[in-house]
Amino acid sequence: MPESPLALQLATLGLLLVFSGLFSMSETTMMAANRYRLRSMASNGHRGATLALELLNQTEKLLGVILLFNNLINAAAATLVSVITIELFGDERWALGAGTLLVTFLILVFSEITPKVVGARYADKLAVMFAFPLAFLLRITYFIIWFINLFVELILRIIRLHPKDGDQSDALSTEELRTMVLEAGHVIPHKHRSILLNMFELEDITVEDVMTPRGAIEGIDLSDPIEEIAQQLGTSYHTRLLVFDGENDDVIGILHLRRLLGHSLDSVLDHDTLRTMVAKPYFVPAETPVYSQLQFFQENKQRMGLVVDEYGELLGLVTIDDIIEEMVGKFTTSSPDSADRLKWNEDGSVLIDGGHNLRDINRKLGLNLPVDGPKTLNGLIVEYLQDIPETGLSIRVGDVPIEVIQTQDRLVKMARIFKPTE
Repeated sequence: MPESPLALQLATLGLLLVFSGLFSMSETTMMAANRYRLRSMASNGHRGATLALELLNQTEKLLGVILLFNNLINAAAATLVSVITIELFGDERWALGAGTLLVTFLILVFSEITPKVVGARYADKLAVMFAFPLAFLLRITYFIIWFINLFVELILRIIRLHPKDGDQSDALSTEELRTMVLEAGHVIPHKHRSILLNMFELEDITVEDVMTPRGAIEGIDLSDPIEEIAQQLGTSYHTRLLVFDGENDDVIGILHLRRLLGHSLDSVLDHDTLRTMVAKPYFVPAETPVYSQLQFFQENKQRMGLVVDEYGELLGLVTIDDIIEEMVGKFTTSSPDSADRLKWNEDGSVLIDGGHNLRDINRKLGLNLPVDGPKTLNGLIVEYLQDIPETGLSIRVGDVPIEVIQTQDRLVKMARIFKPTE
């Protein structure tokens, strides 16, 4: 009964090709699986993800068990094809050559390429399923895999490719994390993605990048008449004001208007009273990283600092709100702010205050003005010209045309920026 053994042999060959395809698929699946997603699933108690991570942590043994069975099956399939060919056509060379080509084609299409494409496409779903049989096979063949890996490790040491202790090949750099966030647009909402990207920049920017420039700081001068000071206090949009004594650099301290309000109900306001209510100022070096300053504010229950340069000259003021807005964007405050109204007019231009922060201009208008030097539009124009500009002067910084609209006290008070041409 020759038909029965031949049919059995063909069925066995088909079964071998299926198992070979499964091992090929498992190899691609385990190598292509997202380890961070597996770790998330494992932290939620997923047994398959936990097993998959354990296998991936011993890559040599994982690949050893997969390739051991895969090669044994492929060798058995090739031998079986030779047996079938001899039974059908005898010991003919052309028949054996044709059989070799046939089994190569079958293995390549049905046991290699197709399974690996499927495994790569559905790696995360299949990895948690393949982890169970692979862990079992590794357990029962552990000594064989260990023996084989002795030679593998010896070869790696000879060619100096053996991994060093503590080597974390799957650790991500900041730039790689940034790329992952950018490419996760379909998973992370736009606003959340923007916050995460801003967080990556906190280590690269300083308080000088986010501070309110010295020229835009509102404060009171104790050398002014008390009537003028009282009027200024009554119309201020801020709860804390700097207190000067004659010169802007001579900062006495910070006045909290809530404390002043309680005192004004009981007595008359005068200069001596203001001096007694002023809190000691806190100074911040201009090169302090924003992230470090945020930590200091949190640990010391502070909300405001005065930014000074290496000579102690006052450059500006930074608050915890400035740092938070750098991370999450502008939010509603009680003070009028034109920053949120920055947008191109119909003629492709926008009118901007000279003290406006360059980083904010770039962010809101989609420009690429240099921020590694001056931090404000006024500073950029003055540095570019190396002189105090006159009203009506036009310049081009990179591909951005800028026109000086108004100057005052050696400062650019207002400028018009034109949208770069394509």
